[in-house]
Amino acid sequence: MSKDVQLELFDNPRPGRTYTITIRCPEFTSVCPKTGQPDFGEITIEYIPGKSCIELKSLKYYLQRFRNRGVFYERLTNDILDDLSAACRPRWMRVTSRFTPRGGIRTDVTAEYSTQSRTKRGAPT
Repeated sequence: MSKDVQLELFDNPRPGRTYTITIRCPEFTSVCPKTGQPDFGEITIEYIPGKSCIELKSLKYYLQRFRNRGVFYERLTNDILDDLSAACRPRWMRVTSRFTPRGGIRTDVTAEYSTQSRTKRGAPT
């Protein structure tokens, strides 16, 4: 994550309860690394919080850092998941990017994190 953009968190008001937070960012932009043309899409973040929740204004600033960055959809979806899950340590998180058609092709990319899958792979929790 960029040093100048810090995600802010706040305490989960119901840490003992399993509930899902869904955040939709319908005006996401990045840049195609091949053509330099803008890519427009929607980022959807779904997560079951652990001890912390993501503060939305800081999330907005975090996502804006992709605005001028040349990056493939697959990379940016996984980068967002890695950064957000590292920051707030959710029980489970899914990030889906849905980009507007380019050349008649629409692309959706989904990446998922869970503490259970980390344990299965033998990674520390």
